[in-house]
Amino acid sequence: MSNVSDEIDFQIYGDDMQTVEVELDPGETVVAEAGAMNWMEEGIRFEARMGDGSAVASGFFGSLLGAGKRILTGESLFMTHFTNDGIGKGRVAFASPYPGKIMPIQLAELGGEVICQKDAFLCAARGTEVSIALNKRLGAGFFGGEGFILQRLRGDGMAFLHAGGTIVQKQLNNESLRIDTGCIVAYAGQIDYSVEAAGGLKSMFFGGEGLVLATLRGTGKVWL
Repeated sequence: MSNVSDEIDFQIYGDDMQTVEVELDPGETVVAEAGAMNWMEEGIRFEARMGDGSAVASGFFGSLLGAGKRILTGESLFMTHFTNDGIGKGRVAFASPYPGKIMPIQLAELGGEVICQKDAFLCAARGTEVSIALNKRLGAGFFGGEGFILQRLRGDGMAFLHAGGTIVQKQLNNESLRIDTGCIVAYAGQIDYSVEAAGGLKSMFFGGEGLVLATLRGTGKVWL
């Protein structure tokens, strides 16, 4: 079966302030958050659109619904589409908005779905669906902080996330991991997310770790 997403090549440069350079064949497109572009070569055309350009977000109402959901994450209504209109390969680069790391994600290798923090998405190959993932558990809504409204990426191509500081990747094998809610960057879609009390009353109020911790359970990759 052919890929839904455009197949793009890339190179990441830098250490603390990283840039990802995406190479596009003629006709290929990469979709990015508004304001993420650093530079682009001649032949690259860009256009602000409502929606990510995936099949799910196609059409006016699909784009409008997607834009409405993006308001909940605090992101811009529009995403910027960069297309190579030239006859040869063209390159466009995107930079992190603050010091940290850019993380390449091959969605096809992760079951086609990744959940990430609402401000972690940087750019992705056209065909990637970018939507929100609301944690339906009541505890997450009241106490989960950053973990209540997340972003969901679906597709079979490359996506790029960014996060401040050093990123640590862990592999869960039918295991659970308790984490500060603000330290989760992303996790594979098959991982279950919940929030639980940090401990006894003394630990919750005087332990310095907050009232709750996030718990990730299952099998798959987690990025912190």
